[in-house]
Amino acid sequence: MFIATSNFLIPNGTFVVELIAFVIVLGVLAKFVLPLLNEKLSERQDKIRSELAAADEAKADAQAADDERKAELDRARQQAREIVAQAHRTADNVVAEAEQRASVEYARLVSNADTAIAMARQKALDEASARLGQLMVDVVGRILAREIDAEAHRDLIDAAISALREESGALSDTGSGV
Repeated sequence: MFIATSNFLIPNGTFVVELIAFVIVLGVLAKFVLPLLNEKLSERQDKIRSELAAADEAKADAQAADDERKAELDRARQQAREIVAQAHRTADNVVAEAEQRASVEYARLVSNADTAIAMARQKALDEASARLGQLMVDVVGRILAREIDAEAHRDLIDAAISALREESGALSDTGSGV
């Protein structure tokens, strides 16, 4: 049978050399690599912390901007309500002014119409009076069978016209309430 010449439980010379090499490698790693690795890890942690802080700050800024946007939107809505209310007030004022102007214009037109009617009535009365005076002169002239001097009787005709005017004035004063 084959008997093992070496026992793995018993340390031999290679084990000691391997152990020394391992310790040297560990020492080199601990002396040169681990500080560099720790420095890079610390930088990475700081970077992550600063990014998280920046994210929190951005979140706070976004929240503040959202609050400001909401406040601005509320102000805009309030201004819109005020503008609409002002427009309603302006429209009401315009309607009231238009009604007032229409009322004044109506009164003016009615007054002008009343004046025109009175002038037309007076003109008709004057024409009728003149025509009546002429007819009376013609009738009297025919009755007397002679021509009457119109100039001599002009005072009589003017008096008759004045009397008719006074009568028509009295009639128009009582009848002007129409």
